[in-house]
Amino acid sequence: MIRRKRPVAGACALLAALTAGLAFPAGAAAGEPTGQDAPKVNLVLDVSGSMRAKDIDGQSRMAAAKQAFNEVLDATPEEVELGIRTLGANYPGDDRKEGCKDTAQLYPVGPLDRTEAKTAVATLAPTGWTPIGPALLKAADDLDGGDGSKRIVLISDGEDTCAPLDPCEVAREIAARGIGLTIDTLGLVPNAKLSQQLSCIAEATGGTYTSVEHQDELTDRVNELVDRAAEPVVTPVATEGAGSCAEAPTLESGLYTDREEFGQQRWYRVELLAGQELRASVSVAADRAVRPDHGVLLRAVTVHDREIVRGEATGNGRTDVLSTGLRYPKPERDDDDSDKPAAETVCLVVTNSFSADSGVKTTPGLPLELTVDVVDGPDGADDVASFGLGRGWWLLGALILTGFLAGLVWGWLSRWRVAVWRTN
Repeated sequence: MIRRKRPVAGACALLAALTAGLAFPAGAAAGEPTGQDAPKVNLVLDVSGSMRAKDIDGQSRMAAAKQAFNEVLDATPEEVELGIRTLGANYPGDDRKEGCKDTAQLYPVGPLDRTEAKTAVATLAPTGWTPIGPALLKAADDLDGGDGSKRIVLISDGEDTCAPLDPCEVAREIAARGIGLTIDTLGLVPNAKLSQQLSCIAEATGGTYTSVEHQDELTDRVNELVDRAAEPVVTPVATEGAGSCAEAPTLESGLYTDREEFGQQRWYRVELLAGQELRASVSVAADRAVRPDHGVLLRAVTVHDREIVRGEATGNGRTDVLSTGLRYPKPERDDDDSDKPAAETVCLVVTNSFSADSGVKTTPGLPLELTVDVVDGPDGADDVASFGLGRGWWLLGALILTGFLAGLVWGWLSRWRVAVWRTN
């Protein structure tokens, strides 16, 4: 049985796009894949002593993992650069300090030599500790550089044994680097604590968590994740909003990521020409424990801090992502407006009202994903929102007419029934 948890932070881009109804124009823009670098995948395998347990289809967890890896290596697409990193494979002793350093690159990330990689996997034997946090840090370094997609696939049968280096905090630190790296996790044991830790790691980077109990499920899932790395993706561009509009970065159409502290404001600038429309959306993910009641506000304001339009969303703790969006069409210039500037600087302000109990870390800030799209404005007045309804006036009119006709019919039926009753 495979149990999948699709996290928030992974759904952020989709939510943002749906919120604002975005359609990126042709041509290279911020956040679009360039296709210059090959996609990279780093398989991180737990080789700790617990992998000796024989509870996967009558064989040991290690044997099942080896078989799955051999099949994955055979099926890896040619364009994918693949590497294999281990944790707990070399140090068999009881010194925790040494055991928590036990992570090594078994096969370097690069063009795949299937025979060489299989030979390296065949040498593995369950040995030591479970330093998930240190292994993730090293695995991220293995993938550093380039603008292609980057993915870590972590396979483990137990929780990290090297706290206080919390793997969840490590994953958040990796996400905060803004290198577009996704971590997917697979758990070989249906354990609640392991599931919680691996889910948290995946959610921090927009990845997925899967619990597997059979060797063929493990093979299929890893193959799926490796194939996914080869698919074209839009990589968000890391940016850093400012504390005021005057200091804010100027953004073009594209997908951007940032981090926002609890209760903080982040400012960004967009240049808008007459006859163009700005469409923007933002998603803020709660990647740690927060208090239930919170909200996200996205405003478009002028450089003189006059609000133009806003979008807002509130949450009660049942979802991990809040998303909202806005639209602002700048009218065409009339002949009488020739003395007015053709371009306008619009300031986008993102504010959140998240809060957390004492003891919850506030750094790095909450993951923020901002989508900006500047398109040609609507051709006619009927395409611009009217009193906030836009084309919804047609639906409102239809509802009014339907209600009126329904009232007439109901009144006639009522009079007829009363007349029949009196007659009888």
